[in-house]
Amino acid sequence: MRDEAVIVLADYGAGNLRSVESGFARAGAATRITGDPAAVRDAPLVVIAGVGNAEAAARGLEERGLADALRERVAAGRPVLGICLGMQLLFEESDEGGRGLGVLRGPVRRLVAGRVPHMGWNALRLTAPTTLLDGLDGEDVYFAHSFACEPAEPVAVAEVEHGSVVVAAVERGGVAGVQFHPERSGRAGARILRNAVAWSRSA
Repeated sequence: MRDEAVIVLADYGAGNLRSVESGFARAGAATRITGDPAAVRDAPLVVIAGVGNAEAAARGLEERGLADALRERVAAGRPVLGICLGMQLLFEESDEGGRGLGVLRGPVRRLVAGRVPHMGWNALRLTAPTTLLDGLDGEDVYFAHSFACEPAEPVAVAEVEHGSVVVAAVERGGVAGVQFHPERSGRAGARILRNAVAWSRSA
């Protein structure tokens, strides 16, 4: 049965919104894709989903008034989930260009590894208590990225190995992010999206 509360997918002019929408539908959640800042402020959960260029995405958030709406949500402790590029946009700046939302401290750096982009399945290693990834230590999830977050505060809750240690997920208060694609990560990903829905109900 679908959740009555509608989860908002922030539309900043790019990203894999339809794929994430389908993932939440499979998890039993109703979603709405919108660029309306008022809807972003009011939703029980807002998701920043993304693939593509960080600078263009950050510009899209600012130009549509979504960046301020998202910062207001975070200040109020209301749930925001970033997926892949969306997680990177939670941080301050990126080697790819542009400035992020700055709701988490630290930069986003280009991966230093023998194989870039990091594309394919990798096993999560949980490193701290986590709401979204609880019970998923050792589970394989799907990655597709060339840049990775380097938090300047203790917000990392999961990591993977890809040439070096890569932060795979972060959580702090009402802010969470996953570097991988839960909508493409099979049963483990579906569980994460269900956990996100439950998180939005309890916040």
